[in-house]
Amino acid sequence: MTILNYKLYYFLGVGGIGMSALARYFNHYGKSVYGYDKTSTALTAELEKEGITAHYQEDVEAVKALFAQYRKEEILVIYTPAVPKSHKEYEYILAGGYTMQKRAWVLGEITKQFRTIAIAGTHGKTTTTTLVTHILKTAGVDCYAFLGGISKNYNTNLLLGNPDNKDAYVVVEADEYDRSFLTLHPYITIITSVDADHLDIYGDSESMLKTYEQFASQVVPGGYLIVKKNVDNDLKLTGKRLIYSLNLNTEYCADSVHIEEGEFRYDIKSPLESVSAVAIGLPGLHNVENSIAAVAAAQQIGIKGDIINKALRSFQGVKRRFDYRIKSKNLVYIDDYAHHPEELRAAITAARQLYPGKKITGVFQPHLFSRTRDFMDGFAESLGLLDECILLEIYPAREQPLPEITSQVLLEKIKLNEKAVVAKENLVEYLRLKPLEVVMTLGAGDIDTLIRPIEDMMKTKL
Repeated sequence: MTILNYKLYYFLGVGGIGMSALARYFNHYGKSVYGYDKTSTALTAELEKEGITAHYQEDVEAVKALFAQYRKEEILVIYTPAVPKSHKEYEYILAGGYTMQKRAWVLGEITKQFRTIAIAGTHGKTTTTTLVTHILKTAGVDCYAFLGGISKNYNTNLLLGNPDNKDAYVVVEADEYDRSFLTLHPYITIITSVDADHLDIYGDSESMLKTYEQFASQVVPGGYLIVKKNVDNDLKLTGKRLIYSLNLNTEYCADSVHIEEGEFRYDIKSPLESVSAVAIGLPGLHNVENSIAAVAAAQQIGIKGDIINKALRSFQGVKRRFDYRIKSKNLVYIDDYAHHPEELRAAITAARQLYPGKKITGVFQPHLFSRTRDFMDGFAESLGLLDECILLEIYPAREQPLPEITSQVLLEKIKLNEKAVVAKENLVEYLRLKPLEVVMTLGAGDIDTLIRPIEDMMKTKL
């Protein structure tokens, strides 16, 4: 049975960024799509508007009633590892013998139909995936895309191509969590970074690196492996690969990087066709690096420099990736998904480059007790780059609390005079009473529910 032959697609965790793209895919093809998530968000509201039915309480009776309308073989249940095994609906579906598959397997099945461009990495993958997609769309290349964030150019995390075109591409964010990306066999693979992460899954960084090596080996014959220079140093890779870096004189790298009129401008050196006078509106040298990786991929499928230039200039970025909510002369508010010490360092450094001399206040919600424990010193060091740090309590996601790991413990390690732990419900009022210049909200939990209230409050200060 092919992946589109089921009639009902039921999602456990429908509001996740990867899950929602799959839900939209099946909904587009006229399938019945239902799902559970533990919280209603702006994204689930969009899904419901599009005709996907979602609910937010564990409700076995509702699932029974829904499933009774279909034969068992017509139902596919898609779940994310973030849903605990003790979830009542999960237990019922498992006991009932329904077909259950992880998100990663389903994505792997979809990508088998097309030539896959997969972007992996501890960080940088969402922006790079979205940028590759935008270059292909600008060039008129037929492609699907499953994005790990909401593209600001297209206001979605799913782009659709022509299902009858066997030469179409599919661009996917390849997620290392739970070894998900091993379901993919790409034509082009990009690996942007391999800093340690998800040690709750891998146990240690060595095991994670071995899994990346396996993923890198899955490029199909005749395909391309594109890796950043320090990734090539860290992984034991064999065979042909293209190396990129910011400025290390690799096959693909930037030259003459400078800031002009608030944006990075540079040339890209390439063995195929160098691209001159590139401009990208995204802040931070890490995004210059991401653009070099995207250009390397685009050139392997024959996209020319003038189109690449046009695409980079018109790229608006991804929601929650250095996302300007307020940008005025006296007051700036930036929201960013950063939840790893290196991502925090990149985001805060980019803000510092753009706003030298301004006070930068960061609100950070740590994500997972295990990640906070594993990277406690790294978090403290990166958050110490702020002028003022406000911590929310740790967002547990799929985990049970670790009593000795708290935001207060992290706070004590941050070498700043201005720092505090603030309850989520008190944050807006806490910020209201402060003199603010540049404010950043940082994190991957439910801190996004505070974006609009903070934005509304800050507008009163303009």
